[in-house]
Amino acid sequence: MLSALRRIPFTVQVLAALVVGVGLGVVARQLGGTAEDPNWLALTLDTIGSTFVTLLRTIVPPLIVLAVISSIANLRNTANAARLAGQTLLWFAVTALIAVGIGLGLGSLIRPGANADVDAAAAQAPDSQGSWLAFLESMVPANFLGVTADTSEDAGSLATSLDFNALQLIVIAIAVGIAAVRVGPAAEPFLAFTRSALDVVLKVLWWVIRLAPLGTLGLLGNAVYSYGWTTVGSLGTFALAIYAGLALVLFVVYPVLARLHGLSPLKFFSGVWPAVQLGFVSRSSMGTMPVTQRVAETNFGVPRHYSSFAVPFGATTKMDGCAAIYPAIAAIFVSQFYGVPLGLTDYLLIVFVSVIGSAATAGTTGATVMLTLTLSTVGLPLEGVGLLLAVDPILDMGRTAVNVAGQAFVPALVAKRERIMDVARFHAPRGLGGFVAPDGGADPGAAPAQDAAGTVDGDASAEAAAGEAPAGDGAAEPAGRSGATAT
Repeated sequence: MLSALRRIPFTVQVLAALVVGVGLGVVARQLGGTAEDPNWLALTLDTIGSTFVTLLRTIVPPLIVLAVISSIANLRNTANAARLAGQTLLWFAVTALIAVGIGLGLGSLIRPGANADVDAAAAQAPDSQGSWLAFLESMVPANFLGVTADTSEDAGSLATSLDFNALQLIVIAIAVGIAAVRVGPAAEPFLAFTRSALDVVLKVLWWVIRLAPLGTLGLLGNAVYSYGWTTVGSLGTFALAIYAGLALVLFVVYPVLARLHGLSPLKFFSGVWPAVQLGFVSRSSMGTMPVTQRVAETNFGVPRHYSSFAVPFGATTKMDGCAAIYPAIAAIFVSQFYGVPLGLTDYLLIVFVSVIGSAATAGTTGATVMLTLTLSTVGLPLEGVGLLLAVDPILDMGRTAVNVAGQAFVPALVAKRERIMDVARFHAPRGLGGFVAPDGGADPGAAPAQDAAGTVDGDASAEAAAGEAPAGDGAAEPAGRSGATAT
């Protein structure tokens, strides 16, 4: 049975899981239950989905640290390393500026706050709030591992949970990588170990990715059970404005920018789909980050020495959905609902916060921190956040999908502009699994994308050549490094 399942293309498995997940979610709603006491099917779906996201998040910390250190080691031989970083930040800002402009335009045109029929009694300030000081403090690692602990009392006993701050991990990895480069030959064994450890982490990552159909089923089924589509209710106009903005960015802004740089919009959509669909159901940019990085390298032809820096950095700071469109429209909603007029200065402040302050969401879940940062900067009542909480999970699905699309697109755009993209790989056919095959074939006239050790990313790995990837399944494992490529 397992052998037969492996013959089914990966994309077909995911699409089937989407349909089955929605169906099981509807069935779970019919079985009844509450949030405090869910029925057996709802509990099963929740367990499956949350376990999958936990596995993805578990692999993220070592992936960030090892990938960033390896990328810095490779960038030491790259003459335009500083230019790559500068271009990445520039295009993060440019696309965020366009997205927040769309959000402000839609908010003013649709007027979601004026057309809302929401009960004002639901207004309440959130427990966690964003601030510029908190953002600056979050960049300073609290410990070498970037780990934070939270102790709470549950059923009379103390429970401690651990979490990681992705932005702190990047800061730590950058510092270690630069130090290793400055040490010189004495650090070569450490860098060799880092590259080897990264290969191991990528192998484990691939095992987790293969569970995506099962995770999709649980996540989407639980979302339908927990929220349903009737939850939109009186906030339908607001939800419509958000999804209209997300659609414009994903289906208009990114394709137009791709076309202006000589890249096929259709290839962009087909290439980014694996990350978009996982981001939609998981609602986690960090959880989707391993797939986003693989999309950038395998489908878009971005060299690994650059993508391993740009994608993790983008996963913490590049959020066109959560940090641009959503806070812009939400701020206009709150201003209209409370009858607080916004002037030109207020609109400029919203733009400033969206372009500069998106990193304030790093290490947090959802867009609440970014929204409170925007509202407090403009001087709008924070209680307005409570009005939007009912539809936030539904909106977060679309927001995260756009987030991860941008996190893969900007590195591809910069790679194309800097002439380091494997253009032939970008335009190569995607397999049934959604990824370019290992032997995707680089155009002899184009510079091939290279991984951290300099091997051609388009080469087939030894394991792929040995038949680990199932026949007909283009969802190939990330290409290996030296000693793991077939000649």
